[in-house]
Amino acid sequence: MIRQDNDVADPVGRGEGGTGMALPLEGKVAIVTGGGRGIGRAIAERLAGEGAGVVVVDRNEATAQAVTRDLASAGRRSIAVTADVGTAEGRRRFVAAALETFGRLDILINNAGIVRVHRPEDVTEADWDAIMNINCKAVFFACVAARPHLAAAGGGRIVNIASIAGKLATPWWAPYGVSKAGVIALTRSLAVAFAPERIHVNCVCPAPIETPMWRQIDYEEGPQIGFAAGSFTKMRLQNTPLGRLGQPDDVAGVVAFLCSPDSGYMTGQAINVSGGMIFH
Repeated sequence: MIRQDNDVADPVGRGEGGTGMALPLEGKVAIVTGGGRGIGRAIAERLAGEGAGVVVVDRNEATAQAVTRDLASAGRRSIAVTADVGTAEGRRRFVAAALETFGRLDILINNAGIVRVHRPEDVTEADWDAIMNINCKAVFFACVAARPHLAAAGGGRIVNIASIAGKLATPWWAPYGVSKAGVIALTRSLAVAFAPERIHVNCVCPAPIETPMWRQIDYEEGPQIGFAAGSFTKMRLQNTPLGRLGQPDDVAGVVAFLCSPDSGYMTGQAINVSGGMIFH
């Protein structure tokens, strides 16, 4: 389902405050998967604020529409698309929506993801398959689906949201860590494959970010395997030099940079947004 909450016939931004000054992403069109809440919402808001027309993709129709309503009230152009990124039909739908509404595609943000907390011996094959399907397989095939349209626009940007879990041991969510390591690997491979078409492919590796997903892990799922509520956050903060959890805007700012002309000589990178925790 596609919901249009504002006039998107012309995706070109008009400058902040009516001054006529060009915004960094003026005239660009971005897809943000998992854009209804948390990191995805912050990214959608940031890209829209920098001039892009935004396709907010989420499984939850209400949350996607809430984002587009808020963007409309701020004078930003966006549409909401309800889709399951884990299916070929869902991916076809949100790419088609961008083209039908805005006429082009310049940016793809693969943010949608799931995580489940289990001891390794408790992970089922269904758990494994669900996590790999959404977190890794869907990212790869969304990149492939977007490629010809990014190339037709003269090149573009793909930013995949990985995780520091793809770079360090994750005993309580091993399948998640494997899926995010896969995102890092496919980012590097596609960066080389897509470079001749001037499509830059990078990924961001956040540490724990204060979102509804993290709170669910820490306060609901953690206690199911014997951890006190809030203990995952305490463990992370002990190893974080900046001494706080990340915020969605911390990730959105780095994503916006990777979508901007300022990152014009960057591709195939896996950038940590980790408050000073250092991983290779």
